[in-house]
Amino acid sequence: MKRWIIFIVLTLTLTGSITVFAEEALPTIAGNAEAIRTVQTNADFLWTLVAAFLVFFMQAGFAMVEAGFTRAKNAANIIMKNLMDMSIGAVAYWAIGFAIMFGVSKTGWFGTTGFFLSDFAADKDPWTLTFWMFQVVFAATAATIISGAMAERTKFIGYLLYSVVISALIYPVFGSWAWGSLFKGSGWLEGLGFIDFAGSTVVHSVGGWAALAGAIVVGPRIGKYVNGEVKAIPGHNVTIGALGVFILWFGWYGFNVGSTTAATTDMAIIAVNTTLAAASGAIGAMLMSWVKFKKPDATMSLNGTLAGLVGITAGCFNVLPGSAIIIGFIAGIIVVLSVVFIDQTLKVDDPVGAVSVHGVCGAWGTLAAGLFNADGVTLEIVGVQLLGIAAAFLWVFPTAFILFKVIKATVGLRVSSEEEIEGLDIGEHGVEAYPDFQIHPSAKGVKI
Repeated sequence: MKRWIIFIVLTLTLTGSITVFAEEALPTIAGNAEAIRTVQTNADFLWTLVAAFLVFFMQAGFAMVEAGFTRAKNAANIIMKNLMDMSIGAVAYWAIGFAIMFGVSKTGWFGTTGFFLSDFAADKDPWTLTFWMFQVVFAATAATIISGAMAERTKFIGYLLYSVVISALIYPVFGSWAWGSLFKGSGWLEGLGFIDFAGSTVVHSVGGWAALAGAIVVGPRIGKYVNGEVKAIPGHNVTIGALGVFILWFGWYGFNVGSTTAATTDMAIIAVNTTLAAASGAIGAMLMSWVKFKKPDATMSLNGTLAGLVGITAGCFNVLPGSAIIIGFIAGIIVVLSVVFIDQTLKVDDPVGAVSVHGVCGAWGTLAAGLFNADGVTLEIVGVQLLGIAAAFLWVFPTAFILFKVIKATVGLRVSSEEEIEGLDIGEHGVEAYPDFQIHPSAKGVKI
């Protein structure tokens, strides 16, 4: 009898437990939908942050390109500039730049809220922090472009001041015009239908036109232009420069594909277009240099890769792969012709070709986004693209030119002739990147 009572009690208990478990575990349509939304949201956060980290790694690429394409005596100075424009730029962008770029804007010209992230309730909104993280590395990219164009003769203090202003004001204002609605703001240019998915103009042309202003104001390196003749000043390590280009190519997937800020299938076409444009840019520059210089120049081919990447950045989402090849190939040709024109005709000393790669090819890429638009091309679309290109130049170049003139008149922009000849590593930082470096006899007593 006792056994039957125990059996009945255990049966009833187990049956009730199974019923409760079944009721709790039974999936519902609403529960499934919520779970899917949670997974998608988490994937969006993860991908956007990973992309931000890839773009951050591009700072190493810029440092290697600029160091390799300039002389050994200035390598530590190049590294310091790339380190500090990220470090100082991040703080300036947190305090001022992000608010100007993405704060609430009633006029469409710039944001007026959210300084120090105050109005965005960042401590309660993880997406604000994620989006800021993605945007701050873009701001640092715009700032670091200038370093190469002004390399080997610019005062470190002057460069630091410039980094603050471009990260806090110059870059964010134009960014607000073109991208403000990505967050809290609204821009007059994007309201017209301006196409610049990942920043051919917003990031690269902004940096390129500021680099042009800086190179003009600081003047050419000693020995670059002698009695009307253009003298080549080769970099000390093409291998390091090439490594930098490959790092930049890798990081560019974060730059372009990450601009979806969402883990969606749209990423595939962007990745393919980015790859094809970079490859065809290298081919175009190689062939152009082969024709022009009778040799397939390595540094021009490397810059052609970057030119293709810059060229596809605006239209990576709205053009087809075949168009991406054409855009990149033309960018590769343009960069060679532009470098020669700026160096030999304008006589503006740009050691790494930053103005050509980022400014000129950024403008080409922005125009190409309209010319090769997969959904159709109209005069209105092309006109808006041209307006955006012109607006970027008219805002950035004069503003940066005035800024560099002010820096030159106050703390100074250029090092002394003695420091330039000896090298900025010693003059500005008291160290040498290569302390055991041997002086070549052809240097005639001047450290190269």
